[in-house]
Amino acid sequence: MNPRILIIDDEEGIRFTFEKFLTAKKYIVNTAKNFTEAINCISKNDYDVIFADIILRGKTGIDVLREINKRKLNCPVIMITGYPNIETASEAIRLGAFDYIPKPIQKDALFHMIDVALQHKSLIDEKEKYRLNLEAIFMSVKDGIISVDSDMKILEINNAAENICALSRGNIGQKFPLKDKSCNRKCVKSLIKTIDKKKSVESNRIECQSKKGNDQIISLTTFPLLDRHSLFSGAIMVVRDETRLNSLERDMKERQGFHKIIGKNIKMQDIYSLIDLLSDVESTVLISGESGTGKELVAEALHYNGKRSNNNLVKVNCSALSENLLESELFGHVRGSFTGAFKDKKGRFQTADGGTIFLDEIADISSKIQIKLLRVLQEKEFEPVGDSKTMKVDVRVIAATNQDLTDKVRDGLFREDLYYRLNVMKIIIPPLRERKDDIPLLVKHFISVFNKRFNKNISSITPDVQKIFLDYHWPGNVRELEHTLEHAFILCRHTVISVNHLPPELITYDAQAALCLDDSKLKDPDIIINALKKSSWNKTKAAQLLGISRRSIYRKIKEFSISEDSN
Repeated sequence: MNPRILIIDDEEGIRFTFEKFLTAKKYIVNTAKNFTEAINCISKNDYDVIFADIILRGKTGIDVLREINKRKLNCPVIMITGYPNIETASEAIRLGAFDYIPKPIQKDALFHMIDVALQHKSLIDEKEKYRLNLEAIFMSVKDGIISVDSDMKILEINNAAENICALSRGNIGQKFPLKDKSCNRKCVKSLIKTIDKKKSVESNRIECQSKKGNDQIISLTTFPLLDRHSLFSGAIMVVRDETRLNSLERDMKERQGFHKIIGKNIKMQDIYSLIDLLSDVESTVLISGESGTGKELVAEALHYNGKRSNNNLVKVNCSALSENLLESELFGHVRGSFTGAFKDKKGRFQTADGGTIFLDEIADISSKIQIKLLRVLQEKEFEPVGDSKTMKVDVRVIAATNQDLTDKVRDGLFREDLYYRLNVMKIIIPPLRERKDDIPLLVKHFISVFNKRFNKNISSITPDVQKIFLDYHWPGNVRELEHTLEHAFILCRHTVISVNHLPPELITYDAQAALCLDDSKLKDPDIIINALKKSSWNKTKAAQLLGISRRSIYRKIKEFSISEDSN
């Protein structure tokens, strides 16, 4: 269609001149002699260019310009004037006038100005088309999308985000709510971390409340927001409602993972259900399992899926510290309480106040620490080392061990009353050899992780590697599988991991010769001695033959007082 042009001028001669010039060039021309006629034309038609005289009878051309801005019309407005001055010029420019044309009108200048204005209009229309397309896509996406600037001020929210989150488009321009009783605000931590670190943050299958106050399961990812100059300007959060999928998986008992735990084995499904039940209760939980099975991940899932998730999860490896250091680490100390105590120190229990403390390798704590820990569990109070002042804390305790605490209690190495305090609820994590159907899923997960870490594009493992993985007894469990794949990634220069990329102990592993033994048979010292003799007293290889961890075989050697002189 030919461009449509509106001429607004109270002089009939000017209107006639414009109309004569422009219709000769096949433009569609409408004219108006005052503000009222102009607004009537604008209401009925879309114009490509508007010419408006600054001085009209009654309201001025500036008033017309204001009305065009109010209606958000993408149309260049050229002001006509016989007496230009700084005041009217600055006002028109401020309101977005495209250009000026002085009286008397020069034909060549008029057509040149129209050509430039039409080119500008074409660019505006093209930009608006892309904007509307992007807006339509943005609003139609089923995942919730929220963008914020570097000060956490909300820039945009799509329709899905309104349905998923306790926010509305009325929040645009306001600061992202940092505290809200209707929602646990786990998203806030992800946004703040992305803004601080300028890196993407991903959180899977977390529980929060919907806009209506109902519990829902969501996965969210935050990305750094870059402007057109690639400068950081804020963050974008994508929220996916997985409540229905989670319910279906739970009903079908086929969840392939929970929080950061990977696995769809039936034993793992039972653990996921147990975590669901225990996340929001205050009871102490004891996590039992061999080294490398993922006890710390279960502790994280219990914390981050519960109502304490907005507060700290504090982790302590109890076997890594001596008795005195562990006491100070757990309960804190005051200055001068022992050599080297140059200042007061807050203990881990204080740091975890309102949240959760995870005590790993709990079986290794001394009797002194056991007494203090029992008091914390019973009374929620303790005294820092060297201080008589009693501290009160609200902390949920999650403990973990790879040892049999009942044996330790029987041998007098662990207090029975503390054991029963810790063992209110127990989660037993199966070793990898008891859930080998999860190995393909774990391999796929670790391949994805290491591709990002090593910037590679490895797609899979060969069938031979798959067979080795399924035959191998994995004494180091999931951690050993992870380290095995990391080893393979370093060596692999292709897109598929093959046998020669594996550690030597897996390549030489003989599944037929391996002694598949249960715990009851391991109570026979002769079986331990035979395995040691077969491996020439190499304890690591003997552990692999027995299908146990290296730590377990050292414990059995100590328990049975086995030496190379043993018969």
